[in-house]
Amino acid sequence: MICADQEVLVAACAWLQQKQRVALVTVARTYGSSPRPAGSLLAVNANGNWAGAVSGGCVESHLAVRLRDAWPAQPQLISLGTTKEDAAQLGLPCGGQVEILVESVESAVPLHTLLHAIAARKLLARRVCLATGEVSLHAVSRTHEFFFDNQNLEKVFGPQWRVLLIGAGQLSRFVAQMALALDYEVVVCEPRAEYARQWDVAGARLDNNMPDEAAAAARDARSAVLALTHDPELDDLALSVALPSDAFYVGALGSMTNNTARRKRLAWLGLDEQAIARLHGPVGLPIGSKTPAEIALSILAGLTAVRRGAELRLL
Repeated sequence: MICADQEVLVAACAWLQQKQRVALVTVARTYGSSPRPAGSLLAVNANGNWAGAVSGGCVESHLAVRLRDAWPAQPQLISLGTTKEDAAQLGLPCGGQVEILVESVESAVPLHTLLHAIAARKLLARRVCLATGEVSLHAVSRTHEFFFDNQNLEKVFGPQWRVLLIGAGQLSRFVAQMALALDYEVVVCEPRAEYARQWDVAGARLDNNMPDEAAAAARDARSAVLALTHDPELDDLALSVALPSDAFYVGALGSMTNNTARRKRLAWLGLDEQAIARLHGPVGLPIGSKTPAEIALSILAGLTAVRRGAELRLL
């Protein structure tokens, strides 16, 4: 599975190789209930074909027609859905508004550079100067995904967001299926042969290494590690590696009592207070979940809240 940005870049490169004109379209700013967030990406060719999305579909078809009539020589900032009538006509929610940057792409070379960075799980920012049309690529260590200040638009390209699950039990099955639907790469670490034999979730890769080895390969800021085995020996191995890493989310299944004991074990293993404090345990949001599917929902809701920087207010 490849991420949405990769699909757009691959399509744009293919069209350029076929000597077609290609435009990249990026959501620069949104107001109200916009269909896609800022940073969403679309590629459109001169034949009216597109890859990616900046709306529910109507904006894409509108842009395809617009570009056939007038191809941009310089990057253009376009505002759509400025009135309720426009919003309704374009399929935007009532009152919604979106500003998009439309730019012609002349060479596939920078796009290939971005694709190579994604494949190597590296972050690379693509910056567009609206005044000059200059496009540049920059290595970044920060994890922000998008920036726009009316003069420069910067979108960070990077590897697909990844979830590493420790244990191939029933709960992991539901978490994996939901995570795949959310466009995560899913890796399931299961060194126990009896569990590994039963794993059959299509699209989720099975890793038979020990949990500490699997966690060592998921230490970057676009990875989450979830310890779900109920076996302290396996879960703690993964947590001891994941908590001091750059992984954006580290969680462990179990009751409050079990996780209190787990934190003591992690301290005994040599982890400092700062690393241990990163542990989400019990994992997930307290939504009253009981069934495995409900627990999986609470886990991915909590993970999503952290990834998006949401400030939660729970009753």
